[in-house]
Parts: sequence; C-alpha cells; structure tokens
Amino acid sequence: MSENNSTKTENQQTSRRAFIRNSSSLLVAGGAVANSLTVAQAAHPFGSDEIKIGLVGCGGRGTGAAVQALNTKGGELRLVAMGDVFPDRLQSSYRSLKGTHGDKVDVPRERQFIGFDSYKEVLGSDIDLIILATPPGFRPLHFEAAVNAGKHIFAEKPLGVDAPGIRRVLAANKIAKKKNLGVAVGLQRHHETAYKETIARLKDGAIGHIVLARAYWNSGGVWVKPRNNRQTETEYQMRNWYYFNWLCGDHIVEQHIHNLDVINWLLDSYPVSAQGQGGRQVRTDKQYGQIFDHHMVEFTYKNGTKLLSQCRHIKNTWPSVSEHAHGSNGYCDIGGAKIYDLNGKQTWRSRGSRGGHQQEHHDFFAALRRGERPNEADNGAKSTMTSIMGRMATYSGQKISWQQAIGSKVVEANVDKILSFDAPSPVKPNADGTYPVPMPGISTTI
Repeated sequence: MSENNSTKTENQQTSRRAFIRNSSSLLVAGGAVANSLTVAQAAHPFGSDEIKIGLVGCGGRGTGAAVQALNTKGGELRLVAMGDVFPDRLQSSYRSLKGTHGDKVDVPRERQFIGFDSYKEVLGSDIDLIILATPPGFRPLHFEAAVNAGKHIFAEKPLGVDAPGIRRVLAANKIAKKKNLGVAVGLQRHHETAYKETIARLKDGAIGHIVLARAYWNSGGVWVKPRNNRQTETEYQMRNWYYFNWLCGDHIVEQHIHNLDVINWLLDSYPVSAQGQGGRQVRTDKQYGQIFDHHMVEFTYKNGTKLLSQCRHIKNTWPSVSEHAHGSNGYCDIGGAKIYDLNGKQTWRSRGSRGGHQQEHHDFFAALRRGERPNEADNGAKSTMTSIMGRMATYSGQKISWQQAIGSKVVEANVDKILSFDAPSPVKPNADGTYPVPMPGISTTI
C-alpha cells in the first residue's frame, strides 16, 4: 500500500529551536515560503539532538512503547510528561521506566497528570512527540487533539472501535499531512524484515496469482480484573476495558487487526465486503462483559480474492497467530516466512529479523531525525475499519459492504462526554449484573 508516505525536508545542521521561535513571520495561513520550516515541521527541531516525549496511557503497552522509544539511538531522548486516568498505573509505569532508562525519564510530580483530561495536559507540556496507548476507544479523540497541537505521534493500534471514530482519525490525518507531522502506528509487522521479505516475494509472483488467504488469532484469552466494591461502574469497565466495545471493540479489532492488516498489505487493498458468524459459547460469565469469544469472517476483495479470518478466545483449543496465502503456483506461510510449491516442497525461507515492536521505533525516530515524515495513519485506520467491518458482520449476521461499514453512524465510544469515573458508563449492566450481548439476526451494526 502507498499509505506509508514520507516527505523529506532539508537537513539542518544548526539548532532549530531558536530558529523556530523567530521564524513565525515567515509563515502564512496556507503554508510557508519554499524550503523554510512550517509550523508543524517545528514540532521537533531535528537539527538539535533532543526529542522530548510525552506518554498518554501508562499500562503495559504504553510502558513498553515508551521503553522502546527511549531505546532508539541517534540523539538525546527524554520522556518528560505522563498521563493516565489511574494514579497507580502511572506510578507503576514511572517506576518501571525510571528503572530501565534512568535520567532519560525526567517526569517530576508536576508533569505526572491524572484524569480523563490528562492527555490535554501532556500535550500542553513542552513535548515534540506523543505516544498514545490508552484503550482504543479514546484513540480518535487523542489523535485529533495531538494533530491539533502539532505533535508527532506514535499511536498504538487499533485506531478506534467504531466507524465514526475511524472517520475522525482519517479527517485529522489529512490535517497531520498538511502540517507535515510524522505518524507511526503500532502494526509492527510492517517493520519486521521477515515479513517485508515475504510480502515482497509474494507480490513478485512467488506463488502466482493469489486466490485465497487465511488469517488467525486463536488463543486462550486475556486477563480479568476482579470487581472492587468501591469502584463505580465506569471505573470497573475501564479496569476491564478489553471486554467492553466502547473501549476495546472486541478482540477481532484489538488483536486480530494484526493479521487482517498483513493480508491488506499483501493485496494492496481493503475488503469490499464481509460476512461471518460468531458468538459466546465458553466465555459467557458476566466478567467477560459483552464481547464474543469467537469470530469467523469471510472477507472479499475487489479482485475476488477471499480471506478466511478466524479469531478465538477459548482455552484448550488450537492456538494459532498466523497468516497464509494460497496461489496458482504454491502456498506461503506468511508469518513463518516460508514458501512451498504445489507439491508441498519448501522453496524459500526468510532468515530476516523479527522484533517489530522495537524496530518500529528505531525506524520512526531515525526517519524523523533524517527530516522525513512517515505517516502510517491512513493504513492503520483502514485496517482498523477492516476489523470493525468483520465485527459488524458477526454481530449482525448480515453481509456488510465497505461503504456501509465506513458510513455507519453507530457509536460505540462516545468518550468525549466521559470526564470522570462518576460519569455514566456507555454500557449499562442488566439487573442481574450481566451486560447486553450482540445477537446475530437481531443486532443492528450499521
């Protein structure tokens, strides 16, 4: 796909912070004098050695992303501001980051922000780049705010949980491109040599015309946090965000997006329709909120290629996190980076590196320091929408077109109105403490 575009600027050898402060007179509403810095380019003075980072969302993935960002080389890096709705999570993250990176973590108490508005305070700090790693229901709101603030962005996947949120990200990214902001999205397989080599070979015709693809994320599921009687309903759902669609979007969106994105990458396209089925067969207790424990979706692409997609959260079942392609001349285990002929004989294998979670940060920061502005948000948003379309199909039992999906007005995450844990939660429990669960043939998703 051509979403990961980069725009180069002139290499500046002198510090740009002073230049930026004194250059506003050169800027006009529609842009700037040719070859001079725009306001957005000034989000980081790439001629200086320092990039200041802010972190919003201090859970495991946010902490990991901050560690990986600070691992990158090429100049001085500092984490200078952190925000989360939970004080305990922020403090745990801070201690972990401080223990790993020491003086690179410069976040005194006055730059440790707590609450639903903490993202605003982090963006208002003296930062050049922000890491967005809250539950994905908040991603469109935070992404839009980061673009408006003129910050470079590393956003964890997925980029939303419903079509209105994805449209919001796509609209904000148009502005990000005009401002020349760098945007990376946590779909790390794009940065793994083994995947890149395999996809390149397939696109060069290594197995002929691709007629069928398969993708899986089958596992035993994730954590559950016990309810605390002192919690409000909104706080409980925030602690257990994985099980509520306004926060997570279901595991087909939160996890399986990785596999679906690989097939989109391979086919240089996004599906035109989806139909499928799913439900709650094993994980039916109220502690599992409202999400399904299995989904099976048939996606169809414009050229007629089919993708069979399966994801499952059930223990003691076949575990597989993988992608596969079948062609007129052979077969490829994409995740395994192996190609076979029609007789099942292995004809090629990549020995390339994995470690994409770290490599995506190496690539992003190196590109920014070269004066480039990678932007992965359009692809991240559309692969997220692919996942959401699959959920729409399994929840409703209907065949859903891309245009119906992206145009849906159904809102899962009306997070703009949630300002405290005392706010009403978007999902209300039933009288017996269970939660409304989608029902194919009854539920409306578009």
